Amino acid sequence: MQRTSDVNGVNHRQSPVSLDAVERRRFAPGPSPFDRPARQVELRTAEAAFALAEAPPAIVLDGAWELAQDGDPATRLSGAWADAIPARVPGSIHTALAEAGLLADPSYGDNASAAKAFSHRTWWHRRMFDAPGWAAAGWPATLTFDGVSPGCEVWLNGAKLGSHNGAFGGPRYAAGALRETGNELVVKVLPAPLGNEWTAWHSSVVFNCSYGWHYVDLPAVGIWRAVRIEAEPAVSIGRPFVAVASAERAARGLIDIALDFGSRSAGWSGTLTGTIAPDNFAGDTLAFELAVDAATSGCGLRLEAEVPQPRLWWPVDMGEQPLYRLALAFAPDGGGLPDRRETTFGIRSVEMGPLPGGERPDAYNWTFIVNGRPMFAKGTGWCTMDALMDFSRERYDHFLSLAAAQHVQLLRAWGGGMPETDDFYDLCDRKGLMVMQEWPTCWGSHDQQPADVLEETVRLNTLRLRSHPSLVMWAGGNEIGQGLDSPVLDMMGRLAVELDGTRPFHLTDPWGGSMHSHIVWKGWTPSYSFDYYANLDTVLIGEFGLASAPNIASVRRFMPPEEMACWPQEQGRSFYRHLPAFDTRDDCRILTEYADSFVRCDGMEAFVLGTQLAQVTSLRHKIEQARSRWPHEIGVITYKLNDVYIGVSWATVDWYGAPKLSHYFTQDAFAPVMASVVFSKLNSPEQSQTAPVYVFDDSGRLGGTWRATVRVFGPRLDLLSRDTFEGEGAVDRVLQVGSIALAGRTDGEAPLLVVSELADADGLLHRTFYWINFDGRQGVLTRLPRTSLTMELDAEGAATVHNAGPLPAVGVELYRDADEALVPERPAHLLCEDNFFWLDAGETRTVAVNDTRSVAVRAWNA
Repeated sequence: MQRTSDVNGVNHRQSPVSLDAVERRRFAPGPSPFDRPARQVELRTAEAAFALAEAPPAIVLDGAWELAQDGDPATRLSGAWADAIPARVPGSIHTALAEAGLLADPSYGDNASAAKAFSHRTWWHRRMFDAPGWAAAGWPATLTFDGVSPGCEVWLNGAKLGSHNGAFGGPRYAAGALRETGNELVVKVLPAPLGNEWTAWHSSVVFNCSYGWHYVDLPAVGIWRAVRIEAEPAVSIGRPFVAVASAERAARGLIDIALDFGSRSAGWSGTLTGTIAPDNFAGDTLAFELAVDAATSGCGLRLEAEVPQPRLWWPVDMGEQPLYRLALAFAPDGGGLPDRRETTFGIRSVEMGPLPGGERPDAYNWTFIVNGRPMFAKGTGWCTMDALMDFSRERYDHFLSLAAAQHVQLLRAWGGGMPETDDFYDLCDRKGLMVMQEWPTCWGSHDQQPADVLEETVRLNTLRLRSHPSLVMWAGGNEIGQGLDSPVLDMMGRLAVELDGTRPFHLTDPWGGSMHSHIVWKGWTPSYSFDYYANLDTVLIGEFGLASAPNIASVRRFMPPEEMACWPQEQGRSFYRHLPAFDTRDDCRILTEYADSFVRCDGMEAFVLGTQLAQVTSLRHKIEQARSRWPHEIGVITYKLNDVYIGVSWATVDWYGAPKLSHYFTQDAFAPVMASVVFSKLNSPEQSQTAPVYVFDDSGRLGGTWRATVRVFGPRLDLLSRDTFEGEGAVDRVLQVGSIALAGRTDGEAPLLVVSELADADGLLHRTFYWINFDGRQGVLTRLPRTSLTMELDAEGAATVHNAGPLPAVGVELYRDADEALVPERPAHLLCEDNFFWLDAGETRTVAVNDTRSVAVRAWNA
């Protein structure tokens, strides 16, 4: 739960009010679920014979459907569909058309342009099914759609049930009488709206990042979430909500459970039974039982329970992620169908504290305090995963595993996307990834989008997501520059309290102290832009970075071979359909300028390498500078982890799932324990500078003696300087241990590579390297003196790499064989978690490899 607390030496109960409090008064909310009086329940170890009632029966309607284009109800509700093709639900119409051979792969070449036409057609879906005995007997039942994009009309056995607008939950209808055999469910999925890419989607509530303002112009259409018919219990429990009010209560295992009951009967009563069991660790199952009735619980019930020996949930690198499973069943007195609900939860508190200066009425409380421990929040943007609506758990797991490997602790699920799926949140719970969830609005669209659809979206998804320990913040939408004084945003803030009340609600991002910066489009030179990011002081930067091309193997997957060799790429051809804004912002020229800072950009491979080096440079220095400014900067959120479509973009992992160079260097910059060198000037070879050296420890790893070492190399890999900084004991997040002096040179021999490493008595803890003074020496990173590498693979998947040469190996990379013909299926397989590293002369390093097929090793100079 959210509450006041002491942090950074400030008791903000006695400080001026925060913007959080100012806006909460403005929202004028009613009581939250945990404002109700608490009813104590005693947990006891469940006996072996203890069992809960089963969930109400359901007819699952996922799987094979029929799909047909256009037509009217008169033809689609009578007889066979001669023009139907198979379609999978959940899924998209584009996937069904591609699988039927009627649509070329929309991710390839310029195929998305042809695929877009299908987004603006009407698509009829049909599912025939038989009804089990309970349904055919006329039990009350509800037909539920979890998501249809962008909207639909529904018929069951020829009777129209209604229409619905909005992609993120609903519709729900009384199913009525069903036949034993031959039931027919027909869904008319409405076309995506046509119009300007910035406003066409304002008529609905959808993920708008596929409407052509960035990345891809391919609006998503289809029944993209589950469909089912569920028997209606005599008394429904609703979605249980589990939360912890404070760090003190978390340490004691005190949890609150909020329930809302529903019934057609006004005077219901019965027995509520519950169990709490470890979900991903071993332990006892605990149980409770109590009588409840409409008179005492009809307006909602709050329970308080104490879990013995609680195991706390922590973000990545701060601890483990133990989860518990709550199962509840309600059996009505006098008979009737019982209900059952389950949810997982974690025992954790997340509170928000002010900056060192105390609370301010124009600033949110930004400091994340997890289980009483203030933290620097290492974040990245999360984009809707697929314009074609492949939201499989396997695909989520791949990308979220890469986020955790990158040491990301906070994902900003931004308003260009969607309220994320159950699989997304379950995996975030299990991997320790906190989430800032924005509602699907952008740039003030909330005042044009249908208010009732937005409210339904907020209600349904708040109730669905609120028990997840990974969810730490709600927000109204992306980059709302105008229209913040809006009844729609007030509705969102009000419901954040009335349906949750344990998390902050921010009107938008940036707002209340955060900022976004995309100076790449401002016409600034690359050198100035790199230095700008390296020196930018913020409280929390919610978006920044630079776009880059995917890896060359990924480019070959979406580019026609005859176009690959052409440079510069011909305008209007395939490559321009895969640029960040389809070159409407002079994308290719701007990014080529950034690539030219590193290599002579004379072909696709050079463009890939140059833009990826530029992306790393734009990200990693700001990350480490922000970490050095704790607690005045409380975190950083890079733009971004992933993509909705394959192309040149700000993502560190491309749409296929292949990590870029920036993934590995962001992983370095976010490392929980490291020695960092913070530069103020990245391309001033003739000027001397002093660069401070910091030791970061976000995980409490350091304790005994430790040593930070910084080495500086010139362009011939000659060692120019070596500085050592020794210390002892713990480091509370950040400690400046000294500085290094970098001398200016006018002879072309200025410092180029800086290596920092941190070691303790057990050995090397972390090593990374930086490049500086590169802009005036185009290609200097690819013309380094050569060394030689060898590699041995063992049967267990370990690769032992040895630098057999006399010079350091820079950017050592394990990769597929030279022709890179072995391209994995989507999502791309991660070859190894540790890549692009520094290997000293004569040094050997062993790296775990996930797939030993055709693995080779190379470096920038080997």
